[in-house]
Amino acid sequence: MAPAARLSAARRAADLAALADDPSVDVLVIGGGVTGTGVALDAASRGLRVALVEKHDLAFGTSRWSSKLVHGGLRYLASGAVGIAYESAVERDALIRSIAPHLTRPLPQVVPLLGDVSRRDAALTRVGFLAGDALRLAARTPGSELSRSRRISPADVIAMAPTVRRAGLRGGLLNWDGQLTDDARLTVGIARTAARHGAVILTHCAASQVTGTAATVTDELTGHSVTVRAKSVINATGVWSGTVDPAVSLRPSRGTHLVFRQESFGGLSAGLTVPVPDSFGRYVFALPQPDGRVYVGLTDEEADGAVPDVPTPSDAEIDFLLATVNLALGAPLTRHDVVGTFAGLRPLLNSGAGKTADVSRKHAVLTRGDGLVTVVGGKLTTYRRMAEDAVDAALAATGLVAGPCLTRTLPLVGAAPRKTLQHIDAPERLVRAYGTEAPAVVALGEADPALAEPVAAGTDVTGAELVFGALVEGAITPADLLERRTRLALIPEIAEAAAGAAQSALAAQ
Repeated sequence: MAPAARLSAARRAADLAALADDPSVDVLVIGGGVTGTGVALDAASRGLRVALVEKHDLAFGTSRWSSKLVHGGLRYLASGAVGIAYESAVERDALIRSIAPHLTRPLPQVVPLLGDVSRRDAALTRVGFLAGDALRLAARTPGSELSRSRRISPADVIAMAPTVRRAGLRGGLLNWDGQLTDDARLTVGIARTAARHGAVILTHCAASQVTGTAATVTDELTGHSVTVRAKSVINATGVWSGTVDPAVSLRPSRGTHLVFRQESFGGLSAGLTVPVPDSFGRYVFALPQPDGRVYVGLTDEEADGAVPDVPTPSDAEIDFLLATVNLALGAPLTRHDVVGTFAGLRPLLNSGAGKTADVSRKHAVLTRGDGLVTVVGGKLTTYRRMAEDAVDAALAATGLVAGPCLTRTLPLVGAAPRKTLQHIDAPERLVRAYGTEAPAVVALGEADPALAEPVAAGTDVTGAELVFGALVEGAITPADLLERRTRLALIPEIAEAAAGAAQSALAAQ
């Protein structure tokens, strides 16, 4: 493991001290989500001197609240957004084959053809899946990574989704997409890779008095401030972009998910895709996760008012998701089956009237008169392209000289070809989360057998993973460990039981 790729409290303190001594950089990035870390990696890998500041933690905002899918852009075809669909398919290919094979895998998704799915709608859905196959081919993603779509038998549907409603089931439509082990881990991996290329990554540091060439950076832990000068400042704060640049008008949209235990779905092995009645092309998904959970989502609701640090689902959204997924189930799920919920806000540009579901997901890069660059919109899958465009805009506005973009084929820390990953001497669960670094997590447990044990009943996460998060992945607080280096906090009682282990892991620094 390259020392430069290690993020820790000690590294943070040293980087803050160095920045205070010489508070000048080529590029200052504000925001530590997937887009901001992507910008930092893009700029640093081009040879620029980069600092990233984040008020809270890596992946604190929207970046940790996704469906954990690497979309191929199929849904955008339904609205005629062919360009966005193609861009998504290309970026999906980069993620699953080059950037993060260890964090991605193919996910089968099945639409059960039940009595309330008309033959016309089934035919249109099949045409859409065939268009998705064409996108995959256009992006040059081989069938060995993502298989082509096809129709399957009722028995096949039941094998993949054992709790599906049997009455009226006449088969299903099968499609393949990419799935992430975890979106927050992707963000942390991008940040560490940026650090490996020389970027300074500073969490729990707020930016204020932001201009196109400077910002005041305040350590949220000590209160100490320093004015950082930069040739370019890039605002990648997502739904908070308007607080950095009031000229940016956003229309946030809330997407909510419910969390279930796998037992509620009888061992779901594919994404169960349920059409929303009277909304062709819109679906609710039940998505199996590698940690024994199932996420059901998602919604697309207007989120008016002040932007909260942590959005919360509404009762109406919970009822909607339950009602929709139950259309495909033999026995209905209730609120008693829900073990957790989460919601995120999409940073959509305000384009005027209409529902947020109809607002374009295309990203935008805006350059203010003083040179401040803001990047907003887009999707998690297209973060890399968003970052590339933002850095290109910064170069154009400042005249900075830098090398070409390298991130299309630049592997993240832990990444390796799938055949290499298959031969790593570590449990598969750890390889899926840490890739080639999984043996380092195992070694922590071997050095102290107590760390090899799960931190709480109901989870496989071990103390070694928490220690690794503190020593290598930049976790500073217990919440960093429980909410983002792991996802223990999605089930509150497990997080409460693991709180002591998180404190102990931080003390290991």
